[in-house]
Parts: sequence; C-alpha cells; structure tokens
Amino acid sequence: MNHEQSRSLYDRALSVMPGGVNSSVRATRPYPFFVDSGDGGHVVDADGNKYLDFVMGYGPLLLGHDLPKQVQSAIQQRASEGPMYGAPTEVEVELAEFVSRHVPSVEMTRFVNSGTEATVSAVRLARGYTGREKIVVMQCGYHGAQESTLVEGKGDDTSPSSPGIPSSFAEHTLTVPFNDKAAVHSVFEEHGDDIAAVLTEPILGNYGIVHPVEGFHETLRDVTEEHGALLIFDEVITGFRVGGLKCAQGKFDIDPDITTFGKIVGGGFPVGAIGGKAEIIEQFTPAGDVFQSGTFSGHPVTMAAGLETLRYAAEHDVYDHVNTLGEQLRAGLTDIVADQAPEYTVAGTDSMFKVLFTREGPDDQTGHCEAGCKQRPDCPRYEYCPKNGSDVKQTETERWERLFWPAMKEQGIFLTANQFESQFICNAHTEEDIEKALDAYKEAL
Repeated sequence: MNHEQSRSLYDRALSVMPGGVNSSVRATRPYPFFVDSGDGGHVVDADGNKYLDFVMGYGPLLLGHDLPKQVQSAIQQRASEGPMYGAPTEVEVELAEFVSRHVPSVEMTRFVNSGTEATVSAVRLARGYTGREKIVVMQCGYHGAQESTLVEGKGDDTSPSSPGIPSSFAEHTLTVPFNDKAAVHSVFEEHGDDIAAVLTEPILGNYGIVHPVEGFHETLRDVTEEHGALLIFDEVITGFRVGGLKCAQGKFDIDPDITTFGKIVGGGFPVGAIGGKAEIIEQFTPAGDVFQSGTFSGHPVTMAAGLETLRYAAEHDVYDHVNTLGEQLRAGLTDIVADQAPEYTVAGTDSMFKVLFTREGPDDQTGHCEAGCKQRPDCPRYEYCPKNGSDVKQTETERWERLFWPAMKEQGIFLTANQFESQFICNAHTEEDIEKALDAYKEAL
C-alpha cells in the first residue's frame, strides 16, 4: 500500500498538534493513516487505500458510515435550522424519553458532550447525593480523562497515573480488581461509611474485553445497597450495543443507580449522558444543588442523530444482524486460534470482539467457549482467561502492536491500535466482510 499522503499529513500534524493526533489512541507505528472518507463498513484513507473498518469510531457507529435516509435527513434538517440555540429543544426531550422507555434503571437523563464529561458528572453527583467523598473503581479500568479515576495502585494505596493530577485526588479513589468479590467486600469493610459509589463498566471494554464472573455484579449491587453507596455502570461503550436497547445492564439483569452513556446514544456525534433514578438525577442543578452545566449539552444535531439511530435500530432488526455477525466472527476466530495459537483468548459478546494475546492456555480445548470467553467455571480455559485489567496487561501487547496490527492493516483490515481497545461490528458489515476478516486473521496469526 502507498501511504505517501498520510505520511505528509502526519509531518504537518506534528508541527501543530502534540504527537500529531488529537487522541492518543490514534497514534500508530510508524505513523497513522489519515482517513479521507467512510464507506459503509469501510474507510478510505488519504492515499485511496480502502480498509474493512472494525474500529467504527471506537464504538459510536452502530449503523456504519453510510447513514440510512431517515437518520441522514434528521441530521441535515437540524443543521439547516441553525447550529444551536442556548435553549431547550423538543428533540432532546424525545431522546430522553426514548432512553427512559428502554433502559430499565433510567428514569431521568442529563445530556452532556462526551463520555468523560458523563463520568465526571456522575462521580460529582454520587458524592453530592451521598455526602461522601470516596469512590471505588476497577484496577486498570478506564472512565475517561478525569482526575478522579486516572489512578494506579491497590486498595487505598493509590496515586495519580498521569502527571498534572494532584495526589489529593487519588486519596479519595479506592481500587479493586474487576471480578474480585473478596476485594470488594474487603474495601467496604474498611471504608464503607466513606464510599459514595462504585464505578465500573459492566464488561471491561477499554482493557481487553473481560466478562464478569458469575455473581460479581450481584456482589457490587448487594454491597453498595448494604452500605448506602451508589452503583454506577459506565455504559459509554456497552450502552445500546451490548444487550440491545436495554444495554448491558439489561443483559446481566442488574439495576444500577446511575448509568453513564456516550458513543451510540449520539449517533456518531459528540455526546455523553447521565441517567438513573429520578431522586438521584434531580440533584443536578437547577432542580438540586449539584452543579452541572454545558454550552453544547443537548446539542440539537447530536440529539437528532442519536434519536434516529436508536429508532432505526429498533425498527430494522439491527441488533439481530450485528450480533449474528459477531457470533460468526468470534466462532471463526476461536477455530483459528485453536489451530494456530491455542494460548490466545477470543473475547467479546454481541457486536464486540477481540483476540487477546494471552501467554498460556489449556492442553485440551474440548468444551471451551465457542464464540468468545464467557467466564464459565466449567470451561477448560477458565483459569487462563483474563479476569481483570492486570491479566490483560500481561498479554503480549508489544507483539500485538508491532507485528499483528501492521500485518492486518496491510491486508486492508482496520483494527483498534492496541491490545486493550475493543473492536466493533456495524450494520453495514456483511457475511463476506466477516469471511475476509477471518482470512486476514489466519494469515496474520
């Protein structure tokens, strides 16, 4: 493939943007390709190279790059009526009503502009509602670029994971490993009266794809209720992708107090949202005292894109299509891995997938999960499959980034740029796309 134009653009970008990118995950070796346009389930770069796209904007593009007419028309109509107003519009009410009708735990919603803003606001809300300061997050979990969750360490021995964050922020953040029920009980036994909330993804989606073990979410729900803390589900990635319109909380039958959304709920435009029980969400200003505001919150173009995307998904069997393709892809990857790299782990559910370059596996593959790790105790891979972010961190991340990702790119397959970020299927993908991807995996592995 020729990448002369992308390299030229990267050289220009280095002069005016730090690292040549506006999001660190876009920095690939030796330099990123620059996208010129999207085409259904593909992207075309500045040099005219076409790639089968499984990045999908890091999750927002449930429908792909070619939007259906009803979605495109709604976006164009809103944009033609004026960029924004600094006043409420009917479409934001309609989107909030749609979310409340379909997500069991959500009675009220406050729209914001990004997943990071949603989790920042959710943490502030939990602290304001409970009058407590400490929060519990999962080790290696990611909840956006916010000071309260950019921490490292174990339990109450935490420190900021980035320069520029005062250590006092980390003092109020406690960590436990995902899927470690004993650690959850231990941290609440020691700090329960000071904990405002537990913040977790229902499935780790920014550190590999890791399913909850049986009973983990139930433990979180029980222990937070027992100690008067809130349970916050970060569904920025899984919301309206895993579990369909009921989201991952519906799939796992868990009722969190607060849910954060992003990505799909904005239909590909910048968005975030905080939803939950009315008595909690009403603590936001102006109804309550917890300050939250934003110039672009509830932007009419974003609201229209999100509403029509979700309506289209509900009316046109989108979830059946993408989930079927996801099952097909993960099943094919499982067969390839069993033959070529039996120590590797295929992960994912619904329209999410990933091959984790784990270093060990069982001798006998009989009876293992056939289309993505589900953390079944009776699976022969159970003791080898990653259970938390630390396990994923021990995989062959350098091999994935230095050898595997470039090999897939050269075959015209666009994957997320590291071992940790999830990959996604969209409604524009076809069975032929899945077969092409499987052939590429077979060659690259």
